Amino acid sequence: MKTQSYVYGEWFAGTGQGIDVKHAVTGETVSIVDSTGIDFGQVVEHGRNLGGKALRAMTIHERANALKELGKVLMSRKKELYEVSSRTGATKTDSWIDIEGGIGTMFSYSSIARREFANETFIVEGAPERLSAEGTFVGQHILTAKPGVSLHINAFNFPCWGMLEKIAPSLIAGMPVIVKPGTASAYLTEAMVQMIIESGLLPEGSLQLICGSTGDLLDQLNEQDVVTFTGSASTGQMLKSHPNIVANSIPFNMEADSLNCSILGENVQKDDPEFSLFIKEICKEMTVKAGQKCTAIRRIFVPRNKVDDVAEALKKRLSQTTVGDPSAEGVRMGPLVGISQREDVQNKVAQLQEHCDLLLGGNSSDLKVTAADAEVGAFYPPTLLYCDKPFETDAPHSIEAFGPVSTLMPYNNIDEAIELAQLGKGSLAGSIVTYDNNEARKLVMGAAAYHGRMLILNRDCAKESTGHGSPLAALVHGGPGRAGGGEELGGSRAIKHYMQRTALQGSPTTLMAISREYIAGADTVSTDLHPFKKYFEDLQVGESLLTHRRTVTEADIVNFGCLSGDHFYAHFDEQAAKDSLFGKRVAHGYFVISAAAGMFVEPAPGPVLANYGLENLRFIEPVGIGDTIQVKITVKKKIKKTRRPDEDRSTGVVVWDVEVINQNQEMVALYDIMTLVERRGE
Repeated sequence: MKTQSYVYGEWFAGTGQGIDVKHAVTGETVSIVDSTGIDFGQVVEHGRNLGGKALRAMTIHERANALKELGKVLMSRKKELYEVSSRTGATKTDSWIDIEGGIGTMFSYSSIARREFANETFIVEGAPERLSAEGTFVGQHILTAKPGVSLHINAFNFPCWGMLEKIAPSLIAGMPVIVKPGTASAYLTEAMVQMIIESGLLPEGSLQLICGSTGDLLDQLNEQDVVTFTGSASTGQMLKSHPNIVANSIPFNMEADSLNCSILGENVQKDDPEFSLFIKEICKEMTVKAGQKCTAIRRIFVPRNKVDDVAEALKKRLSQTTVGDPSAEGVRMGPLVGISQREDVQNKVAQLQEHCDLLLGGNSSDLKVTAADAEVGAFYPPTLLYCDKPFETDAPHSIEAFGPVSTLMPYNNIDEAIELAQLGKGSLAGSIVTYDNNEARKLVMGAAAYHGRMLILNRDCAKESTGHGSPLAALVHGGPGRAGGGEELGGSRAIKHYMQRTALQGSPTTLMAISREYIAGADTVSTDLHPFKKYFEDLQVGESLLTHRRTVTEADIVNFGCLSGDHFYAHFDEQAAKDSLFGKRVAHGYFVISAAAGMFVEPAPGPVLANYGLENLRFIEPVGIGDTIQVKITVKKKIKKTRRPDEDRSTGVVVWDVEVINQNQEMVALYDIMTLVERRGE
C-alpha cells in the first residue's frame, strides 16, 4: 500500500517504484513512499493562489478558531492514530507525546493568537514611535501575511507533533503550508492529514503533503516563501545552502539534532532528592521514543567524586527497562524506527567506543526483547558510555548516536562543567539539577549562550516540571551553532516568523487609518451621544470624549486615605511632603484614576457591560490640593470576540486611551482601559 501525498486538491500515490517502509517491530512492509510524478511547481502555485488567498481573507481569530475546531476533530480520532503510531515502534507514552502533545500545541497556538492579537488580518507590533518634536511624524511597526508558502521539512521521530507545531503558527499567520515528513514514518503523518482534509475546516490549498522526495521543489520558491527544517545538522546545512535559497534570501529556520547535556550540581549529595531526580531524568530521556529525540540527553556531566555513584544508579535503572513490542504489557521502550536507523546508531556507538568505555548495552545482538524478534525488529539496548578525560577527545562532543545512548563524563569544578557544556558547540536543550541557587546561576550564566533552552530542576519544581526534553508552545525551541541557529515555538514569536515586519512612517492620523489603532496626535471625532451608550459596531477608532473638570480638595485626599488605608506621608504629613521630591502634599495616584473613572463613566445601563482591565498605567505629574483635572478618553482599538455557546450575547473588547490632564494642560496620568461592549448580534 502506497503512502499518498495530498497535492493541488487531490491524493496522489506516485508513479514510481518508491521506497519500502518497514514495521519497526515485525519488519513487514507497512507502506511504499513515492512522490514521483508530482508537479512541484503546481504544488507551490496551488498553495499561493488558492490556499494563501483564502487564509489572508480570514482574520487571525478566524484562523485560530479553525485550528481549535480541527484540534477537537483530531482528538476525537486519536485512537486511530495511536494504532498507526505503534507501527513506528512507539509505546503508548511515546505516541501520547507525539499525537496528543501535537494537538495540545495546536490548541495552545489558537489560544495565544486569540488572546494576544486583535481580530484583524494583520498585527500591530509595539507602541508608536515619536519621530519628530511636534509629534506630526510618527512610526509604527506592523506585520502582514506573506503571499507565499511555507515549506516544512520534518524529521521522522515526531510525525504528528513535528507537523502540528509548525503548521499552527504558519496558518494563523496566513501562510499556506507544504509538509514534507520524514520517510520512515510518513504513513502516520498521512493518516493525520487525511483526517484534517476530511474535516473541511481548512481552506483548500492551505495544507499540502508530500511523502517522498521533494524533487525540484526548492527551485520553485521565491522571496515570499519560508522554509523550516528539522533533522540532522548536515542535511540542514546542505538545504540551507541551496542556490535558490541563497539567491532569493528565503528565510530558512533550522532546528538540528544536538549533543544536549545535563549537569549534576557540585553540591548535590547522593541522599538528596536532586540526585534521584537526576538519575530519573537521564533514564527517561534515554528511553522515551527510544532516545530518538532532538532534545535527548547525549552528554552527562557529574562531579568526579560522584561518577561511581551516578554510573551504578544509571546502570541499575536502565537495566530494568523492558524492551520489546510496545503493544505487549510491561514494555517500556520500543524499537528504533527502522533497521537502517539501528545500524546507524550501532556505527556511532562503535566510533564512541574508540574514545570511551562501555558501561552498559552497546550490542543489539545480545538484547533480549519481549514479544518480538530482536533481529527482525529495529531494537537497540539502552547504552551508557564513560569518557574519563572529556577535554582530551572531541568524540562525545561531536558524535551523536540518535538512539538510547548517552555518555557520562566527570568535571572537577563548576568552571569545567561550563566548559564541557560549551564543547557541544550549540544545543537545543540543557538541564541543571541542583538545589543550590548560586550554583545554578553560575552554570546558567556560563552556559546559556550555548543553549536554546535550559531547565533548572530541583525538588521545588519537580512535581510539575515537564522535563528536560519537552519543548513547549510558549517557549522558544531552537539553539545556536550545531543546533541550527533557529527558533520555533515561543508563543507569538513563531506566528510572527511567518509574517513580514514593516516599519510605517507618517502622520498619526494616516497611520491610525492604516493600523486601525489610535495614535496620540491623530484627529479624533466626537458626537453628542456618550460613547458608553454605543454598541461595539457604532464606535469608531479615534472617537473621543472630553469630560468636565474637577478640582481636587484636601477632603478628597483625606477621604480616599481613610477608605483605602493608604496614609503615606506624601498625602498626609505637611512637613514631610514639603521636604519630599513633590514639595507639597499630593493626591494618591489611585485617587486620580478613580476620580477619572467617575468623570468619564456613563452611569446608566448601556452596551458597556464590564471593565475588562487596565494596562500601561503611568503617573506623570503630581496632583496637589487645588489642582483641577480633566479626562480625555479615546477609542484606541476594537477587538471583536467570537461568541461562545454559553454566552447570551455577542461582545467585543474596546481598548480606550485615557489621558488625565491638569489646569496647565500637563499630562498627569496616562493608561489604557478595556471594556466589554455588547454587539448587536451575529
